[in-house]
Amino acid sequence: MRDLAFNKEIIQANDYQGIPKQDKKIWETARIFYEFVSNFKRIPLIGEFIFFVFDQFQKIFSFYPKRDLSKPSFQLKKIFSLIKKGWGKDLVLRLSREGSSHLISTFFIPAFMAEHFKYPGDIFCIVCDTDIARVWAPLNPKLSRIKYFVPTERVAERLQLYGVSAKNIFFTGYPLPLENVGGKNIKTLKEDLSHRLLNLDPNRRYLHYYEPLIKKYLGALPAKSNHPLTLMFSIGGAGAQKEIGVKILKCLKKKIKQGEVKVILSVGIKEKAKRYFEKNIQDLGLKNVKNVEIIFAKDIENYFQKFNLALRTADILWTKPSELSFYSALGLPIIIAPAVGSQEEFNKRWLLNSGFGLSQENPDNTDQWFFDWLEQGYFAEAAMQGFIEGEKMGTLNIKRVIEKCSG
Repeated sequence: MRDLAFNKEIIQANDYQGIPKQDKKIWETARIFYEFVSNFKRIPLIGEFIFFVFDQFQKIFSFYPKRDLSKPSFQLKKIFSLIKKGWGKDLVLRLSREGSSHLISTFFIPAFMAEHFKYPGDIFCIVCDTDIARVWAPLNPKLSRIKYFVPTERVAERLQLYGVSAKNIFFTGYPLPLENVGGKNIKTLKEDLSHRLLNLDPNRRYLHYYEPLIKKYLGALPAKSNHPLTLMFSIGGAGAQKEIGVKILKCLKKKIKQGEVKVILSVGIKEKAKRYFEKNIQDLGLKNVKNVEIIFAKDIENYFQKFNLALRTADILWTKPSELSFYSALGLPIIIAPAVGSQEEFNKRWLLNSGFGLSQENPDNTDQWFFDWLEQGYFAEAAMQGFIEGEKMGTLNIKRVIEKCSG
C-alpha cells in the first residue's frame, strides 16, 4: 500500500526514528517472545506444549453456531492496558502533526492506538488472514470508528460477531503488489502465468484437458517459458522452519546442478537466517551454482521489492500458511508447510478447500513427490484455480474505498 502513503513513506510502528524507549521495549519484548516460542515449538513434547498454551491466547473459536463473540479476550485487555498507560501516544501525535488525512495500518494495534489517542483522520485496518481472533476488534467495537478492509467474506462475518458495525467493514480482498498484478487489465499477471504454466505441466496433462479455459483467460501460451522451473521457499518472520529449506536443497541438489530446477530461498531481513543458508549451500557444494538464490535485504522495503520481483519468475511458492496464502491469486500454487498458530490453521484450511494449495509431504523425499505432482499437473491446476477464483484487485479496491471515504 506504499503508493497510498503520505509522501510515499512507510512508518513502522515498532521502529521509527525517535520512538520512545518504553514503546520500543514493549514491541521488542513481544517480538522476542513470539520468535522464541515459534522456534521453541520444534523441540518435541515440551516445545509443542508451550506453544499450545501460548496459542490458546490467540485462538480463533469455531464459527458455528453463530453467536455473540463480542466479549473482550484476555489478550485484548492486556493490549489496551498498555495503550492506556501511553503506549503508542508518541506515534499517533507524530502522525497527527504530519497532517495526513487517513491512517492505514496492516496490524490492529496501531489502529487501536490511533483511535484511543484521537487521531484526527480516518483510521483503516487491513486484515491479513482468512479468519481472525477477537483481538482484532477493539474493546468497544460498536462505538469504534475503525474501518476494516477484509480479504474474505468469513472475516467480514466474524467481525460482525465481534460487534463491529457492518458499515465499517469493506470486503476488498487482500492487497497484492501492483507490480505483480499490472493494473486493472492484470497484464503482468497474465504474462507471468502464461510462462509459469509451461513449467508446471511438463507432460501437458492439464493443458490438454483445459485448453479452452486457458485460452479464455490467458490467450495463446508462449512456445517456451522464459525461465527454468523455479521453486521459492519462504521462511517465516521468526526464522521458523528453515530446516525445510535445507532439506529441499539436499533432495534437489542433483537437478539444481543439472539446471533442471532453480531454488530461491527467501529469508527476509534476518542476517542469521541468511548466514545459515549460506553455510548449508557451501556444505552441499552449491555455493557458485546459479540456480540457487537467496533473497535478503537489510530493510523491509528493499526486501519486499526483491521478493515481488522474484515472484514473477517463481513457479511454486512453498511456505507456511501466513498472509502469503493470498499470493495464490497471482497464479502461484502453494506448497503448504506446517502451520504456526491458530490463524495459520484457518489459512491452511482455506487454501485446501479452495484448491489453491497442497500440503507438503515429507521434505526428506521432495525429489520424489514433488515431481510426481508436477507430472500429474497438480501444480498447474492449483495455479489456474487461484488465478481464476482468487481476488486479485485488493489493492485497487482499497484505494477506491479510501478515496470515497476521504471525499
